[in-house]
Amino acid sequence: MAELLQGDGRTHVQSGLMRESLVSHKLLAETHADEVRGMVPNVNMICIGAQSIMDRGAEAILPLVDTLARLNADYRMVLGVGGGLRSRHTLSIGMDLGLPMGGLARIVGGVEEQNRDILQFLLAPHGGITFIKEHFQDLQLFLGSGLIPICIGQPPYHFWEPPCERGSLPDNGPDVGLFLQAELIGVEKLIYVKDVGGVFTRDPYRYDDAELIPAISARELLERNLPDLPVERELLRTLENARKVTSVRVINGLDPENLSRALAGEEIGTLIYASKTGGAK
Repeated sequence: MAELLQGDGRTHVQSGLMRESLVSHKLLAETHADEVRGMVPNVNMICIGAQSIMDRGAEAILPLVDTLARLNADYRMVLGVGGGLRSRHTLSIGMDLGLPMGGLARIVGGVEEQNRDILQFLLAPHGGITFIKEHFQDLQLFLGSGLIPICIGQPPYHFWEPPCERGSLPDNGPDVGLFLQAELIGVEKLIYVKDVGGVFTRDPYRYDDAELIPAISARELLERNLPDLPVERELLRTLENARKVTSVRVINGLDPENLSRALAGEEIGTLIYASKTGGAK
């Protein structure tokens, strides 16, 4: 326990961090904890794919909105969304102009707000509200009132986006941004709603022999180095280091009943879990 020390004209806090380097291997090992407090437990975060769902228009969005409105009576939910094709167009222009990576990460967030607002307008009669970082501490109030907060995921770092290993695109996209929010909240389930039924060995839309991977660790999925994935690779690296959210599920949202099944605990789609859990949900 920390205590106050006095005697030299100053007040010190006696603690394990006192006079220690915050990059010390020894100190980092001593401060590690697998168990941390979640901000708002018993919440489900639903990450709705922008290119896979939102860009398809009414045919994909409206049935999912109807399902979300119905499920709100039984589950506390936070919705998140990315920018889809409009984000890709914005990134393309930004790269043509030679913008640095932090600039690219900054401008994409405004595009995602359009998809957030579309969902908010459609879900407003059922409690859908815009959820921005300035109101993060009001989350419990929103959920306790039966509302459905809707947020964006990108960019998690804005101007401070770390340089990536390859290419010119930020590693941390909406999948990672929404995961970081879910980790802070301490959600019960984190579900990525895409246009494929999970993670496959090959693109199921192009190859008939593509096989569904029902469950796999994030580390193994990274090691397989598949040519394409329905989620960002940086999400897998982040999942391995998480404390509260130790698994995510990827489902096909073109059949909105898949979301009902996933929230009810059915093992559909693909479960990606942190290797340290050994597959425990």
